[in-house]
Amino acid sequence: MLKPVRAYYHEKQHECDAEIKRFERQINIYSFLRLFVLIAGIFLFYLSISYNLIWLSFLFVFLFILGFAWLVAKQVRFQKQVDYFRNLSMVHSNELNSLDRKQNIYSEGSAFSDDLHPYSSDLDIFGKGSLFGMINRSATNGGIVKLADWLKEPANITVIRERQSAVVELGANLIWKHHFQAVLLFANKAADDQSAELFKFLITKFVKPVTWLEVYVRWIPLIFLITAIGSWFIPSLLSLLSVLIIFNLILMQQYHSRILKTDSMIGKMSRILNHFSEAISAVIDQNWKSPMCRELAEDLKGKGNKKLSEQIKRFSLLISHLTFGLTAVGGILNVVMLWNIRQLFAIENWKNENNEGLKKAFDVLASFEAIVSLSSLNTNYPEWCFAEINEQENYTLKVKSIGHPLIPTQQRVDNDYLLDNQLKIDIITGSNMAGKSTFLRTLGINTVLALSGAPSCALSMEVSRMLIFTYMRIRDSLNESTSTFKAELDRLQALIKMLDNSGKVYFLIDEMLRGTNSVDKYLGSKAVIEKLISRNAVGIVATHDLQIAGLEQKYPDYIRNYYFDIQMEGNEMRFDYKLKEGECKTFNASLLLQRIGIYPGDMHS
Repeated sequence: MLKPVRAYYHEKQHECDAEIKRFERQINIYSFLRLFVLIAGIFLFYLSISYNLIWLSFLFVFLFILGFAWLVAKQVRFQKQVDYFRNLSMVHSNELNSLDRKQNIYSEGSAFSDDLHPYSSDLDIFGKGSLFGMINRSATNGGIVKLADWLKEPANITVIRERQSAVVELGANLIWKHHFQAVLLFANKAADDQSAELFKFLITKFVKPVTWLEVYVRWIPLIFLITAIGSWFIPSLLSLLSVLIIFNLILMQQYHSRILKTDSMIGKMSRILNHFSEAISAVIDQNWKSPMCRELAEDLKGKGNKKLSEQIKRFSLLISHLTFGLTAVGGILNVVMLWNIRQLFAIENWKNENNEGLKKAFDVLASFEAIVSLSSLNTNYPEWCFAEINEQENYTLKVKSIGHPLIPTQQRVDNDYLLDNQLKIDIITGSNMAGKSTFLRTLGINTVLALSGAPSCALSMEVSRMLIFTYMRIRDSLNESTSTFKAELDRLQALIKMLDNSGKVYFLIDEMLRGTNSVDKYLGSKAVIEKLISRNAVGIVATHDLQIAGLEQKYPDYIRNYYFDIQMEGNEMRFDYKLKEGECKTFNASLLLQRIGIYPGDMHS
């Protein structure tokens, strides 16, 4: 199934490379034309001066400025296209790398690692080599946080189904999806300080100016122009013109610190807002079929007939105007028409009218980035399934050919598992390295995917909405003076507390109470399991201790036994990593020790 997907990405990469070369040729042509216009303009200006044709000199200067500005604008647009297709090519290249399990260009979510979370640490949800690192396609900080939130806890059933529908739609619409990613790729792996500064600015209160000042700022350009022209004919008006200039300078001085503060907070946001405007336009202009995408797109529509994307472009333009006003040319405009105060008032008016819409827009884009991330699995692994969410009273986890999504297809061994509207605790016994821990993580990580709305690595899956709780990588802590045994007790206490407060909880316990002796370990593990049975708890316990498997005889209606075993071929061990019913009879610790030169029987001699 991967060949058509690979072929598509390779084809799109070649198309991007061709477009990059085409626009780079255009840039080179227009660079030559700029040089030609510059030389021609200087030559014609020199000729006109030589013949004392002053009017013609002014005409040449005007035409030169006009033509040169047009050429620069065209070249800027071509460069923008080059940047876009480079980003698009990077997006396609990243998908090819993802299929080969190579490094993802997007964040791996290490910041969300949390050993105290119910499951994220044990199931490798965040960090290097994690599920998040595999699926993340969010470039903005908002999208990264949104995706992390979706993976940290199960959504409600209605939301899961809506996300599934949205993921299917985006998974099939590759052109739109990769365009959206390319537009937002500028934000990838960059500190999102500028966006943070923008939101900080949006909540900053601005003291509304007195009414006469607003009126004065609105009419000063016309007043100044009339006074300047009038002074040509009536010299006495020069005094009034001087008063206007001095008064404007005083006003500019009063607002100077406020203007600088505004520029420092949002001055560099103009280009970034243009990117976000393109992303918003892409969402609004698409004809969505899934309810979630339609609802999100509707949230992006501005007031009246004005699209939010157009409003953001206007905001970006106002920021550019404010920045321009701080240049030397802008200084002249400030004297004449209070340019920066006008832009400051316009920005504040925009903020008052649109700040809530802008916050909502960023949140909607974050949601789309999260959906795009989940849809990468649907696109790249179309054989994976979307789970059916079971709403019956008890627990359901029915899977066919389920495998670990972080293990490549060629190396992965799939298994079936059945829990059908039941209350059961399954005991899995088996040899070292036979596959117990991997199987627990396989069930856990695929349930996390299923309850986030993503496809799962299985042929079919039906699951209850439930919170996964894991007990696997229990570690001591020197900083907190915590022993391994104390850390295990804390984890068990957290499980008991969660069973009391969190509805359906499905636990995955790998080798309980490792931090104590074998006798206490058995007695403690037995007591914990009986406590869990009394709470009607459901989950799996993996262990090397065959005595634990004996609990099936005491609780035949609640305990089930499964195992992973090994096959011996001479002195060689062969693992099939297949789950089987019953208790394990074959263990391999002695053989593994012998391989490194340690013979357990010699210890008694």
